[in-house]
Amino acid sequence: MSHFLRLLNEEDKSAALLTACQALRQGGVDYRNFEIASESFGAVPGKPFAYWVSDDIREIFKSLPRFEGDGRTVRVGLQTSDDFRFLRDWWEVDCDEVTPKWRPFAKGGAFSPFYADVHLSINWMDDGAELIAFPSCVIRNPDYYFRSGITWPLRAHRFSPQLMPAGCVFSVRGYSAFPAEGCELTTLALFSSAAFDYIFKTALGRFGYPEFIVGVLQMLPWVEPTTANAEALQRLSKRAWSLKRSLDTVNETSHAFLLPLLIRDRIGTFATGAIESELADIQAEIDSISFTLYGFSEADRRAAMGQGADELGADDDIDDDVAEDAEAEAPPVDALLSWAVGVALGRFDWRLATGERVAPAEPEPFDPLPAKSPGMLPDGAASFHAHAGILVDDQGHPHDLARLIEEIFVRVGVPVPEDVRRWLQRDFFAFHLQRYSKSRRKAPIYWPLSTISGSYTLWVDYTSLTSQALYTAINDFVEPKLKQVGSDVTALRNKGAARTRDDEKQFETLQAFELELIELHDTLLKLAPAYKPNHDDGVQISAAPLWPLFRHKPWQKVLKDTWAKLQNGDYDWAHLVMNYWPGRVREKCKTDKSLAIAHGLEGLYIEPEAAPKKTRGRKKSKEV
Repeated sequence: MSHFLRLLNEEDKSAALLTACQALRQGGVDYRNFEIASESFGAVPGKPFAYWVSDDIREIFKSLPRFEGDGRTVRVGLQTSDDFRFLRDWWEVDCDEVTPKWRPFAKGGAFSPFYADVHLSINWMDDGAELIAFPSCVIRNPDYYFRSGITWPLRAHRFSPQLMPAGCVFSVRGYSAFPAEGCELTTLALFSSAAFDYIFKTALGRFGYPEFIVGVLQMLPWVEPTTANAEALQRLSKRAWSLKRSLDTVNETSHAFLLPLLIRDRIGTFATGAIESELADIQAEIDSISFTLYGFSEADRRAAMGQGADELGADDDIDDDVAEDAEAEAPPVDALLSWAVGVALGRFDWRLATGERVAPAEPEPFDPLPAKSPGMLPDGAASFHAHAGILVDDQGHPHDLARLIEEIFVRVGVPVPEDVRRWLQRDFFAFHLQRYSKSRRKAPIYWPLSTISGSYTLWVDYTSLTSQALYTAINDFVEPKLKQVGSDVTALRNKGAARTRDDEKQFETLQAFELELIELHDTLLKLAPAYKPNHDDGVQISAAPLWPLFRHKPWQKVLKDTWAKLQNGDYDWAHLVMNYWPGRVREKCKTDKSLAIAHGLEGLYIEPEAAPKKTRGRKKSKEV
């Protein structure tokens, strides 16, 4: 027999070690002392050093079949090796095509049992031809792509399985399990239980924030529930999925979005506290059934429920993209204002808030993701305000965004917040950038293009962006504004010595404003001829040439750096690059098949000649 001391949860480890050692010497009982036969570790596949679990838990691994088998399997997915090139947030690209280029991409994410939105998309044009030709990409198990299943974050404080809808590609970090047909929801419930989490961590040999890897899950013991238990687990997991999804209906970047929190009850009762409470009850019921199915003793149940994230080690940091995806809840008033901006720009449908349109029915758990969230304006429906993809911060202008926001609040019967224009000028873009940044992608879709002081701002809708956008900005907004300001300046100049002190101040202000408008006009005119954006490039690439027109310093820096990399040839796969450096790109296409496919120039690619095989010659015999 071997003795082990477990002090992971002790704050004063030296004092705890002394107390535990004294109890061991005196033959006393201490909860930190374990006496285990070394050969008992062999019961668990891989023989992890899990001395703290009972013999009954180790016996489960011997008495039950493994998960892998009888129609059940677990698979690892695709590694792009260049996420910036091949992945997009779903709102950046057109997913509503007959033969879609961009397909949903499950890539792990933050802790979210039962349900999590798949917010990434992957370039899978022509069955992934561009990816396949990219030398560093590793494509595994493509036969399982687009099947519904179960996925989970690689690292979390507990195993956190989520339903994966049909139509997805999955990643090397978004492992996927494919249960036996008809058992998906039952499997999800068992996966989500404290019993299965405890068994999984036992096999991993560690708790805290372990990596829940495929190879271990394949070997975990699997229990077949009775018909009654299977039906109960199926019902519970489907309800949990529905409740978790309903929490996402107030998140405007989600496929499930309906309305912001402050007006969500316009389309049905929405009480976050009640939802969380019911989810806790469902989890408790799933845990109770699963403990019974796996034969956990009372002591083992307490151990499974008591272990947790407080056993973190110093090296157990959460991945950066996981931390980013676990976003904080948006301030309700900011979220409501942001929704109104989306309504004004033709993205969201205000009629859900007035009852003029009925919310669509909830989808089934494994249905493919929609091209639009139910809160977005349906195809063919008239937007709240007709425009050409550009609004303006200009009091009195027919396309003034601040005024439109106020009109939207009045239309839906909500009190207009104080100083909407000030919020739009000072707070909105930073908030928008934060909400539309996920998995290390920064993808804001409402662009404020401004004069140097921010005194005049055009709000450009990325989703409506075309090669004519900058010309529209010049012709329909900047030049008329310049004409108006020029007239005011001339009128004051003509007053001459008759100008009052107030006139003088206004004269100076208008002159400075006129110079800023002239600079904005000239910059737009300089950029317009070569600017031909392509939504497949994503937000950051598309916005990069316009970096001098953004005033938000962190975002401007991102775009300036991106533009420098475009100039240096780092992103020659981007369609936008062909507008500026076509010769360089065409030359690269001759030797880079993936790049040639990206630009539709496969005809330029020259397959390298196969190296001649070396043949061994016979050794010449020595002449005698």
